[in-house]
Amino acid sequence: MKLAFLGPLYARPGPYACAYLDTSRDVEDPDRAIDLRRRHVGDALAEQGADMATTGAVTHAMGADHDISGRHGQAIFAARGHLSLIEELPRPPVRDTAVFTTVPDAMPLVRQHAPDLPYAVVAVHRTHEPEGALDDTWEIDVQYGRWPIARVAPGPLSRHRVTHEQWPHTATEVARQISEWAYDADPEAVVLCGQPLMTASLAGRLPRRLTGRVIRVTKDADLLEEWPEPPGRAILEADLARLFDGRMSSRDQARLDRYLSCRAHGSGAAEGLAPTVAALRRGQVEALLVTDPPAPRPPLYVGVAPRQLAVSAAELHALGVESCWEESAPDAALIRAVVGTGAELVVVPEDRLSLRDGVGALLRYADEDA
Repeated sequence: MKLAFLGPLYARPGPYACAYLDTSRDVEDPDRAIDLRRRHVGDALAEQGADMATTGAVTHAMGADHDISGRHGQAIFAARGHLSLIEELPRPPVRDTAVFTTVPDAMPLVRQHAPDLPYAVVAVHRTHEPEGALDDTWEIDVQYGRWPIARVAPGPLSRHRVTHEQWPHTATEVARQISEWAYDADPEAVVLCGQPLMTASLAGRLPRRLTGRVIRVTKDADLLEEWPEPPGRAILEADLARLFDGRMSSRDQARLDRYLSCRAHGSGAAEGLAPTVAALRRGQVEALLVTDPPAPRPPLYVGVAPRQLAVSAAELHALGVESCWEESAPDAALIRAVVGTGAELVVVPEDRLSLRDGVGALLRYADEDA
């Protein structure tokens, strides 16, 4: 998984106010609940020494996702009085947290982006025409996204309304649009749902490189006539969860396969916290592997630069880093080093890979002397 979306977070120097919050709208009086959280977050950050401007940037952004229905959360990062990053979370955190820290912990946010599967959905359903209308009219909804973040940040929805006679032309146009999008997105799946003959004709118009990625979803006819569209949520969300949850992207799977091969041959892979930290410090990591759920890890020692991290202060001092401190959230240091060195992250279900300390690395090159 690429982490370019975290670039703005580290573009501004810290210290950072970081908050993970439940901003769900499926509770009684959600605005009041968010107001209470806003006061608690403001008090917590102030007690930790955050300045008023930075605290205000966080609390002002809380609840800005009010157009998203159902259960969800927010991750908010601010520094020096300005927002650095704000993202919606498909799952609210188990508990709200607000910390003022030198190194922002983006790992909980990144884990909610995994497996980061690009996909397209085409849903064909009947419309409710006025009584006496002669022709059946159909709506074709097309939406692109990346799962699971699309639960709360779906791509724009395009809608076509057609009769059966107009369908062949529309199907050709929709297939062309999907093909153009897929050229850059390299989707994991093209999900088709709705009237069988119409979706089959659309599938037949897709380029050959996409036909093997077509997944058909069958819906009850009554649901197709009254298409559910919760505000701010992805269409076919429940079906996408059934198809994608627990799945890895092809890109991540390829890196996992390479990691397993390298580990078996004893070259090109690191396992455990200390060897992985050393590889990150050398800029040697192509992809950091972490297990899900996360494993407990001891604190790390860090300096001001992303690659300045170690398992002890003495190790950093020996490398010439004069100023360093203990970072109690080791994942914060790990993810900062991953972004700072241009590496990728692979989140692997624990039942598919056992890693010492829950962390390992696929290396860009093998350094036998390191």
